[in-house]
Amino acid sequence: MRRQPEVNFKLLPSVETPTSQTKRPISDGAEKWLRVPIKCLDHGFVQLVDYQGSDVSIEEAARVSYGGGTRKSSETEGLIRYLRRHDHTTPFEMASVKFHAKLPIFVARQWVRHRTASINELSGRYSILSEEFYIPDAENLAVQSTDNRQGRGQLLKPQDAELTRVYLTEQATTQYDAYEWLLNDDGKGKPVNPDRPMVARELARMPLGTNLYTEWYWQVNLHNFMHFERLRLDPHAQHEIRVYAQAMEHIGKEAFPIAWKAFENYELYAQKFTESELKILTALLGSKRVQFTPEEITAGAADAGLTNRRETQEVIDKFRDLGIVSS
Repeated sequence: MRRQPEVNFKLLPSVETPTSQTKRPISDGAEKWLRVPIKCLDHGFVQLVDYQGSDVSIEEAARVSYGGGTRKSSETEGLIRYLRRHDHTTPFEMASVKFHAKLPIFVARQWVRHRTASINELSGRYSILSEEFYIPDAENLAVQSTDNRQGRGQLLKPQDAELTRVYLTEQATTQYDAYEWLLNDDGKGKPVNPDRPMVARELARMPLGTNLYTEWYWQVNLHNFMHFERLRLDPHAQHEIRVYAQAMEHIGKEAFPIAWKAFENYELYAQKFTESELKILTALLGSKRVQFTPEEITAGAADAGLTNRRETQEVIDKFRDLGIVSS
C-alpha cells in the first residue's frame, strides 16, 4: 500500500464571493471547499476556486443522457467503478477543477510537466514580485541519495541543517536585494534613486532564485487531475510537491466521492504487474509457499529475463509490499 501519512492541514481565511442559483450539477463536497485556502509549506497555499460537474456528471456523460436524479445512487456508483476499473477515462474528462496555488518556482516547474491543464501564472514582467522564499524545515533537509539521482537520502545533522537554512536565507535575501536595486522602483512607478535607471522588470528578475514564490490558476479535467495525483502522491515524489498533492487530494475525495474512491481502489492504492513480474510470481507461488527471500526473487527475475539491477530491486520492493518477501 502506498498510503501517505495524514497531513494536518492549516486553513487560511476564506474569501467570500457572491453566489447565485444554478441549474448545473452541484457537488456539496466541492462547495464546501470553494475559496478555502489550505496552507502549504511556509508561505504557500492551494484553494479550489471553481469546479464543473459532480459524480452524476460522469454517469451522465457515460450514458449520453440527462437523466440525472432518476437513477439510484448505487447504479451511479456501479457504473463509475466499472468505468475506472476498465480504463474508460473519457467520462471523467467531463468534470473539472480549478485551483489557485501559491508555490515555490521550482515546485511550479515540476508541476508544469503535467501538460494536460490550463495555467495562468503571475507575471514577473508585469508585476513586482514579493520577497517570499521557501526555506525548508530541518526535517526536510537531507543529503543526496546514493541510489536515486533525483532523490534524498539521510536527513542532515541538526547543526548542518541549521547552517543550510541560514545559507539559503542569506542567499535569498541577497538575490532579492539585487532585484530591488535593479528595479529601482518605489512601488508607485517612480525611481528610488533618480540618478540610476529603472531596469525593465523582465530583466531585473534574473538574479532571483527558484525558491521564490509564484502564483497561478491551474484548471484541469478530473481524469488528468487524478493522473497528477497518482504520480505526485507517490512516496518517491519530491516532498514539496507532494504537500500540494495531499492538500488537493483532500478536496478531490470530497468533491467527487464516488469517482475518487474508485480511483483509490483501482489506481492510487492498487498494484500493477508487468509480464515479467507475473512470470516470477507464478513460478514462486507454484512452490506452495507464502514467503520468499530476496535472493529467490532475484533468481526468479533472472529466469524471467530480467537482468537490470534496478528493475529487479523494484520487483523485490513490490513483492515486499505484498508481504511475500522474508527479511
